[in-house]
Amino acid sequence: MKKRFSEEQIIKILKEHKAGKKATDLIREHNISEQTFYRWKSKYGGMEVSEAKRLKQLEDENRRLKGLVADLTLDNHILKDIISKNAYSLPTSVKLQQRFKQSTRLANAGRAGFAELIAAARDAFQTTT
Repeated sequence: MKKRFSEEQIIKILKEHKAGKKATDLIREHNISEQTFYRWKSKYGGMEVSEAKRLKQLEDENRRLKGLVADLTLDNHILKDIISKNAYSLPTSVKLQQRFKQSTRLANAGRAGFAELIAAARDAFQTTT
């Protein structure tokens, strides 16, 4: 989808509205719909150009990180499925299942705080070696 207006142009239009120009005049002048104008106002209202660019960067980074999390989660589920179906090396699969449980505990510990995460990692690696 090609955008007709850059962030700079959108913010300029919104500043014109803030300066006192009527929304209907701006809509007609720039050939945009009323819905588009108010969507821009809710998203970019009160922002400067640098802030809008930073917002776009953060949205792109967030989209990329969500994709990485989805890929890693899928890999994790696949590995767990392989381990659960592997009947040839039961002792090894039991050890791997224990390590997966520990990694899950590590991930949950990350929510509690960085220091607790380090302590949990240290304990997990000491028990596996």
